[in-house]
Amino acid sequence: MKGKPSARTLWIYQLLVLVGVFFAWWVLTETEILTPFFFGRPLVVLAKVWEWFAGGEIYRHLAVTLVETLLAFAVGTVFGLVIGMWLALSPVASAILDPYIKALNAMPRVILAPIFAVWFGLGIWSKVALGVTLVYFIVFFNVYQGVREVSPVVLANARMLGASRRHLLRYVYLPSATSWVFSSLHTSVGMAFVGAVVGEYLGSAQGVGYLILQAEGTFDINTVFAGILVLTGFALLLDAVVTFAERRLLVWRPTAAGSETL
Repeated sequence: MKGKPSARTLWIYQLLVLVGVFFAWWVLTETEILTPFFFGRPLVVLAKVWEWFAGGEIYRHLAVTLVETLLAFAVGTVFGLVIGMWLALSPVASAILDPYIKALNAMPRVILAPIFAVWFGLGIWSKVALGVTLVYFIVFFNVYQGVREVSPVVLANARMLGASRRHLLRYVYLPSATSWVFSSLHTSVGMAFVGAVVGEYLGSAQGVGYLILQAEGTFDINTVFAGILVLTGFALLLDAVVTFAERRLLVWRPTAAGSETL
C-alpha cells in the first residue's frame, strides 16, 4: 500500500474487519463448526443488544457501570498523579516505600473484591475501590517515570534562569508528567471498566456485570456476548474521549512518526 490511507478509507477498512469477524462467526456457528450453545449466534446477540436499547432495559444498568468506571478512573488517576509526583521528587521517601509499592503492585488485586464488598457493601463504592486499585498503579508508575526522566540539562537551564521549585513543578515537571499520564490513561480506562464489571460480577444487584452474571446462571450465552459487546463499545467510547482530551491538551507535543495508532 502506497502512503497512509485517508481517515475515511481507514474507517472503511476498520468496518470491513468488523463485518468480516461477524461474518466468520455467523458462518462457523450456522454450520455448527463452532457449537452455538457455547459460542452463541451473532444475529441473536445483535438482536439482544437492540432489544436492550430499544426497550430501555439496559440504560439503568449501564448508568451504574459508567458511574463506577468514571469514579474509579478519576480517583485512581488523581491518587496516581499526586503520589507519583511526590515520590519522584522525594528520593528518600521513594527509597523507603519502594519495597511496599512493589509488593502491592505484585498483588493480584482482583482478590481484593470480596474484601471491598465487606468493607464498603454491595453498592457502587466497593466497585470503585477495586477499580481505583487497578488504575492507580498504571498512572503512578507513568508519572513517576515521567518526572524522573526530565532532562537534567533542562532542569539546570531553568535553575540558572532563576526558576524556583514551584516554577520547576509548574513549567517542567507537570508538563513532563502530563504527557506520560495521557499515555497511561488509555490503559487506565479499560482497567477501570474491568474493576467495575468484576465487582458487579462478584456481588451486585445492578450493572452490566450483573446482567452478564444472570445470563451465565441460565446458560444464556447470547446475552453474555451481548453484555460483552455493549461493554466493549462503551470502553472504546471512553477511550475516544481520552484521545480527544489528549489532542486538545497536548497540542504542543510533536507527533512521532508512526505513533498515531497502536
